[in-house]
Amino acid sequence: MKISKVLLCAASLGLLAGTVQADGQLSDTSGKRIALSNNYAGNSWRQAMLQSWEEIGSAAVADGAVSAADAYTTSENQATEQAAQIQNMILQGYDAIVLNAASPTALNGAVKEACDAGVTVVSFDGIVTEPCAWRIAVDFAAMGKEEVDFLATRLPEGGNLLEIRGLAGVFVDDEISKGIHEGVAEHSQFKIVGSVHGDWAQDVAQKNVAGILPSLPDVVGVVTQGGDGYGTAQAFKAAGRPTPLIVLGNRQDEMAWWAEQRDANGYETLSLSIAPGVASLAFWVAQQVLAGEEVPKDLTVPFLKVTQDTLDETLAATPVGSVANVTYTLEDAQAVIADAK
Repeated sequence: MKISKVLLCAASLGLLAGTVQADGQLSDTSGKRIALSNNYAGNSWRQAMLQSWEEIGSAAVADGAVSAADAYTTSENQATEQAAQIQNMILQGYDAIVLNAASPTALNGAVKEACDAGVTVVSFDGIVTEPCAWRIAVDFAAMGKEEVDFLATRLPEGGNLLEIRGLAGVFVDDEISKGIHEGVAEHSQFKIVGSVHGDWAQDVAQKNVAGILPSLPDVVGVVTQGGDGYGTAQAFKAAGRPTPLIVLGNRQDEMAWWAEQRDANGYETLSLSIAPGVASLAFWVAQQVLAGEEVPKDLTVPFLKVTQDTLDETLAATPVGSVANVTYTLEDAQAVIADAK
């Protein structure tokens, strides 16, 4: 897979063509049904995540690895609605629920209900803290800190930073912000002078950044969470302010803008995010649990990073309106599980 050459540590996962045959010593899962419970679909990352699920799930059903791989998304990013969705999945008899959660704690009751009913629950990206569930995540705090570490190399004299956050109350938002603030504490030449929620969506970020800019002093850098960098750049442009160094989040529109700025004036930055295809990894982890594999409850995958040197290759491999991505196979999941052991 061409794009794997430009993604951090992706090659270490052995991105193979793969098959959907489980280990012969494990239980047959051909009659098992897996469902995806997703809390939000309002940006390009979530759309790419759902597409990854559809692709891997459809192939797994066609090849007889499982009998169903259905996906459901709540209409609002509300934990109460998603809890009801999980309860419905229990009643519908799903054997496993793969969960991108609206809250790390508010869904714990519904997750415990599922576990008590014998349903395997695998959370990813937006993970839950209920001990009976599995969790798949990148080190989001490390990702946030790496943003500030990068700015320190490019802007050694420091200056004022604007922080763009994600969806309020979600584990991912809290952890990335935590890492950003740890980075600022370590690199004291920087100061965060403003913070807004961009909800991981360019239009929301543009609107909210435009609203705060008149109250801010000069800004030399912007730390983000993904899906917000291009909107942030447009807000600065509309306000007639110099474009700061904006850390991006692997979205195609952001990378296209970056390439344009690089060609025009040598603009250099960094882009990093979790791959939407982590949903395919969560699917195979659930399948392996159902097959009887001993799987550690906490699994970590690397985030995907794009640099000045890999920008063109990554951009060429990313569809318009989408996100730099990688799809995980059964073999990849087995490698992640083995590494965690």
